[in-house]
Amino acid sequence: MLFNSYIFIFIFLPITLLGWYGLNRLHAYKISLLFLVGMSLWFYGYFNPKYLLIILSSVFVNYGLSFIYEKFGSKAAKVIWLLFGLGFNLGILFYFKYFDFFIENINSVFKSDFNLRHILLPLGISFFTFQQISFIVDRYRGKAKHYDLLNYAAFVTFFPQLVAGPIVLYDEVMPQFEDLKKREFNTESFTKGLWIFSIGLGKKVLLADVLAHVVNYGFDNAVFLDSISTFIVGLFYAFELYFDFSGYSDMAIGLGMMFNIFLPQNFNSPYKACSMKQLWQGWHITLSRFFVNYVYIPMGGSRKGKVRALFNVFFIFMLSGLWHGAAWTFVVWGIIQGLALVWDNLYIIGVKGQGGKQDPKIGIPKLLGQFITFNFFLGTLFVFRANTLSDAALMFKNIFSFHYTGSISRLLPYMDLPEFYFIKQIVSLKAPAVLNYMYGLIMILLIAVSIFIIMQKNSLQLLNETQTKKKYIFAAIIFCWSIISFSQVSTFIYFNF
Repeated sequence: MLFNSYIFIFIFLPITLLGWYGLNRLHAYKISLLFLVGMSLWFYGYFNPKYLLIILSSVFVNYGLSFIYEKFGSKAAKVIWLLFGLGFNLGILFYFKYFDFFIENINSVFKSDFNLRHILLPLGISFFTFQQISFIVDRYRGKAKHYDLLNYAAFVTFFPQLVAGPIVLYDEVMPQFEDLKKREFNTESFTKGLWIFSIGLGKKVLLADVLAHVVNYGFDNAVFLDSISTFIVGLFYAFELYFDFSGYSDMAIGLGMMFNIFLPQNFNSPYKACSMKQLWQGWHITLSRFFVNYVYIPMGGSRKGKVRALFNVFFIFMLSGLWHGAAWTFVVWGIIQGLALVWDNLYIIGVKGQGGKQDPKIGIPKLLGQFITFNFFLGTLFVFRANTLSDAALMFKNIFSFHYTGSISRLLPYMDLPEFYFIKQIVSLKAPAVLNYMYGLIMILLIAVSIFIIMQKNSLQLLNETQTKKKYIFAAIIFCWSIISFSQVSTFIYFNF
């Protein structure tokens, strides 16, 4: 089920909110939690009921491991069960996400002919698998306590963050489900949640989905693009990816607040960053946190010397690339990000006074740092978005050809937005030759609006500023506008990861 759909907005969400607060008002606390888990499973299974077998198996096996830690606590047994748990979780992830990729490469290298399974990737498997790995590892370390099954199931399946994050930790959510004061309706929390949900919905429906039309055409027809049109396609994808995923994160956090459950921040103005290191401190924060806590630090972190620390940084970003998908484009993209972070950690060139352990030897202006960082990241997204490395190479060939063939005219018709229907009809009748100029103005306006938004404070910062009527009126307009635009419904990009 999609957040940006009529069934979610007008049926699922009202029923879930009424059931949750109604049952808790009757002090039916266990039943209310069971109801929330059941509704979350409906939300998840709406896409494909077969997915329920996977997530339920994952929940029960990992909960069973937690129970075993509780009852059979010898150190040797814990090590064995931890290895089993890691093998189970990573094995499921490998089978559903990477098996065909592995077989394809085996066939390519050894000229074999193993059949591909063409396995349908279950939604959110990377997210709920990482959540549960963090729990069983911390149970092994003695940092997490054993919770009852209902609380644990709610932690894993809570629908706002189930299919695309944020990747929450047990100590961020389970104590909130246990706190009976959290079960009471909180007007302030609900109102703020509705506000940030509306902002996220607007990012997705009014910006990301509109930008996607140009992006999809550009990457599917790269052979027809020149230097300028290729850059515009890349710029639009950088905006689309940010608005799509940060929009989802905003909606997830807003929905959590409607239930008086607070989820962690996942984006913090990454496109305002002055370095790739700073960008990744603000992009998909909960994924970076997972890799730092459960991969980087166990590998030695920065405790074993500078060279080892740089290798560890490179490795987790290469791993992050592979996490995004089973394709060499993602692996190469992760390697590029890893090399960029290694470069940043050498502190040779950069903006001084931007935090970190030390200032770079050669200082550059902040604005230049932001310009270089954004454009470098934009360039890497050609690899991230392309279907193959050859397609990515074609995009780079286009952009560095420095040729102008007028192919931007191929992109302009995708600026035919429903909001401008009547204006378009008038222009078509009175001055059809001006139509492309109108589309060009819309494109410029869309770029300007996108830049304006990404240069603002992040959504949570704006939320926590002084609340005014204008702010809520603006959110109401965005919400209604988005609802009207649901005819262009599309899935979220990170559903594929």
